Amino acid sequence: MKQRIAQLALVVDDYDDAIQFYTQKLNFTLLEDTTLSEKKRWVLVAPPGSTETCLLLAKADNDEQRSRIGNQAGGRVFLFLFTDDFWRDYHQMTANGIQFVRPPVEEAYGTVAVFADLYGNLWDLLEPKEGY
Repeated sequence: MKQRIAQLALVVDDYDDAIQFYTQKLNFTLLEDTTLSEKKRWVLVAPPGSTETCLLLAKADNDEQRSRIGNQAGGRVFLFLFTDDFWRDYHQMTANGIQFVRPPVEEAYGTVAVFADLYGNLWDLLEPKEGY
């Protein structure tokens, strides 16, 4: 049996703002933007070269969902963006205005820094060392 996680839902405030952030600031690819109803769209984005998991940008449609925007993991790092060249991506992201909330460090498992997305969700940018 083979299974995989295909999508992760990320609660957002506005579809177009989220698309702009992920495609313009993080250079993600917009895979799909399909209107499902007057208020709902199916929006998928993925990092460049990604073939497995993507993000489903899901617009909050009630107060409970809106309360989770930017804090889906209770202030912990929520998502992990692996890269094959940490410094290339770090410099590109800082040039694009991405806010890093923890500076780059060398850890036993690789080079890592923590950044916030447009809503405040925390991400690791990580270039894993060989074997991790």
